[in-house]
Amino acid sequence: MEGRDVTLVGCGLMVPVCLDAAAYLAEEGITARVLDMHTVCPVDAEALARAAQETGAIVTAEEHLLAGGLGAQVALAVSRSCPVPVRTVALQGYTGSGSVEELMERHHLTAHDVVAAAKAAIAAKKGARLC
Repeated sequence: MEGRDVTLVGCGLMVPVCLDAAAYLAEEGITARVLDMHTVCPVDAEALARAAQETGAIVTAEEHLLAGGLGAQVALAVSRSCPVPVRTVALQGYTGSGSVEELMERHHLTAHDVVAAAKAAIAAKKGARLC
């Protein structure tokens, strides 16, 4: 999905969440590009550089711990090519038990959490020097 305001980068279960978030953002007039980053290592640095240049803000979404996951790989790749605001939606700690839906809600891995991160990334790019 193409967009000009922000790029949502998802992997695994979070790709459909990003698509839902893009739909919610569109209702508010915000266009979001969605990238399915099906491999974290190696990360698609070319696609990320292009997205950073064209949208100026990136949100990563993953059902992995924040440290060492997709968000870290994307931030590193973007910092080397076109530094733009990057926000992450990821697990802050280890999970408990419950259904997938309960765990996603409990750990803030929902489309609404991605929307909030997208709005924060867009706000951060205002006044920033973009590549």
